[in-house]
Amino acid sequence: MSWHPQYRSSKFRHVYGKAAVKDKCYDCVPITRNVHDNHFCAVNPSFIAVVTECAGGGAFLVIPIKQTGKLDPHYPKVCGHRGNVLDIKWNPFNDFVIASCSEDATVKIWDIPNQLLKRNITTPKKELLGHTRRVGLIEWHPTADSILFSSGYDYKIMIWNLDVKDAVLSNPVKILDVHKDVVLSMSFNTDGSLLATACRDRILRVIDPRAGTVLQEGSYKSHRVNKVLFLGNMNKLFSTGTSWWNNRQIALWDQNDLSVPLWEEDLDGSSGLLFPIYDSDTHMLYVVGKGDGNIRYYEISPEKPYLNFLMEYRSHLPQKGIGMMPKRGLDVAACEIFRFYKLIPTKSLIEPISMIVPRRSESYQEDIYPLTAAAQPSLTAQEWLNGINKGPLLVSLRPGSEAVSSLPQFPGPEPLVKATDLNQQQRGGAWMSLEDKQKQREIEYVRKRMKMVEKLPKNEQMCFSNGFDIFECPPPKTENELLQMYYRQQEEIRRLRELVIQRDVQIKQLNLELRNLWKDTGNY
Repeated sequence: MSWHPQYRSSKFRHVYGKAAVKDKCYDCVPITRNVHDNHFCAVNPSFIAVVTECAGGGAFLVIPIKQTGKLDPHYPKVCGHRGNVLDIKWNPFNDFVIASCSEDATVKIWDIPNQLLKRNITTPKKELLGHTRRVGLIEWHPTADSILFSSGYDYKIMIWNLDVKDAVLSNPVKILDVHKDVVLSMSFNTDGSLLATACRDRILRVIDPRAGTVLQEGSYKSHRVNKVLFLGNMNKLFSTGTSWWNNRQIALWDQNDLSVPLWEEDLDGSSGLLFPIYDSDTHMLYVVGKGDGNIRYYEISPEKPYLNFLMEYRSHLPQKGIGMMPKRGLDVAACEIFRFYKLIPTKSLIEPISMIVPRRSESYQEDIYPLTAAAQPSLTAQEWLNGINKGPLLVSLRPGSEAVSSLPQFPGPEPLVKATDLNQQQRGGAWMSLEDKQKQREIEYVRKRMKMVEKLPKNEQMCFSNGFDIFECPPPKTENELLQMYYRQQEEIRRLRELVIQRDVQIKQLNLELRNLWKDTGNY
């Protein structure tokens, strides 16, 4: 008779949620009272954006991520919409560009300055005019640059190419007119070649966005779907909704067969919506309840049982919306694998909640931080529109790794270049700024140093830390390089501290051995 363990082995079985202290929260934030079912919050490593109350139109706040504490009541807003703002999303490849949609049937693209806002921003970088009714959802493409999807109450999904000079766009590159009611949710697969949608007509659809055709569709009588999510490359969909008895329900579907769910479960009888959030790096699924303070989290496996419940974060403060920090903005020194930003309108508070794996060591934990999506696109907009599919570029979260931060691209005058350099660039068929050249030279330098480290014997690699020579390191020239240098030095300090502790232990052991020998010789 075989014995089966009660608990499955998992690195994330003991993950717990830790709310930030009051000093690390954002207080006195006038969070919107809109009843639309959206997150109302968008986060990146530089800023947190939240939809706010505004008289005579719609607006949202953009707060620097490190500016915690009480917010000035006269803090500037981004207020160019004539109706309530319904959704906001940061560009995944540029931390200083954000998109917003509104009840005024427009989508606007905004440039956020690098310094602190001093006055309201009212003029967008681009304005997208195509929908005839209010726009409720927007999504950036996960791998292609400057591709934006918008969904409105005219039952249409529009695909926009923002890689054009025009400030006002009225003709999208593609219109998906395959829904018979309002689209409630949109989700891309990993390379952005497929789009899953949940519609108010209770039908789940998997769509080829470039061809505009529905590849799979299905509905289930006992599951009224509200939100849908692609589960990475597992060929599965996850949905949240309600059952016949109006219980909150979650379900798992085969991407290639939407007739019957693979698995479904009733959670509770609350009336609030459930927001599903998937971390493809750790295969963890978070289910956030609107109107309550709970966050349930599961681990996804490709075989039965597909969902393994881990734990539940509980709080007495109900959340209206939620924001998620990208993986490149996490604190890897604290073993933080995810971070939420919880909107609490009853207290005008935004509370960060960190999901932490308990570990004793302070060094970088490579097993819980696999390679994650970088802040650079893997395709141009035109390449994706021409039919090319490509997965996201991957980087390591180890401090000091390449291409972890998103580089700002501000509109402005081109850097001055000599005429000879311009002629050479024109002959090569490509235009490169001085900053791009410098960045390319730095990347080549780091690669050469990494190859040198691999060729050296082990006893000579002690003078290298994280792939760079601590005795021959060029001074940092940008804020990003300065941060990387700081993290590298911290890692080197930790390593040296561990070596000192080991040497201290060896010294104590040798002292004890000497004392024992001295006592033995004294007895004779």
